[in-house]
Amino acid sequence: MRFFQKALAIAGLSLSFGLLAASAGASPAAPVAGKEYKVLDNPQPTDTGLGKKVEVTEFFGYFCPHCNALEPTLEEWIAKQGDKISLKRVPVDFGDPNGDPKKSPYVAQKKLYYTLEAMGKLPEMHKKVFSAIHVQRQRLDTEASIADFAAKQGLDKAKFLDVYNSFAVQTKVTRAVQLQNAYKIDGVPTLIVDGRYVTSPSIVGATPGAGDSEPALFKSTLQVMDSLVAKAAAGKK
Repeated sequence: MRFFQKALAIAGLSLSFGLLAASAGASPAAPVAGKEYKVLDNPQPTDTGLGKKVEVTEFFGYFCPHCNALEPTLEEWIAKQGDKISLKRVPVDFGDPNGDPKKSPYVAQKKLYYTLEAMGKLPEMHKKVFSAIHVQRQRLDTEASIADFAAKQGLDKAKFLDVYNSFAVQTKVTRAVQLQNAYKIDGVPTLIVDGRYVTSPSIVGATPGAGDSEPALFKSTLQVMDSLVAKAAAGKK
């Protein structure tokens, strides 16, 4: 419980954020650096093979109720962007709720994500994982519980476990930690554009006009994302 209280406090998606004061001139429709989004002092490299596409990275956690709530709105936004963006998702891990640095039940969920990705099952399974955790209240935080879940979804259990415990998946889990540290991610959901612009519902919610409900706040956040994608795309011309 302490972990979730800490995670929610970090994520900061309380509706009260929409009521906080901010400097004049800031709005989701006309975002300002330092208000609705941040510019990284040390931009991170993106995939150079994207051409004119803008790389968008979502840091998320299957355990996060706000990531679950954002998902439908984010999916609609991604579809509207079409070929303008290339999406990358990175599952995060904020450590063991009991404070043991060597243990974290959320590593299993990170491995779940990358296993589904490797098996080509993310499009059909991503929402199902969120639903299992946040609607059906399943504890998908161990290899055993995750393997049983996968089997119930029609996946070959033995094949799933082979991929789940593969070197390739472990390498991606390690890389996810490196990215989380490089971007200094301390709350989710967090969205990165072009390796340099950072925003999130908690950042956007600290400005007037962002909305007084979670759906309105998500809409405002993606308005900011529209502007950041356009800004990044202009820089590629």
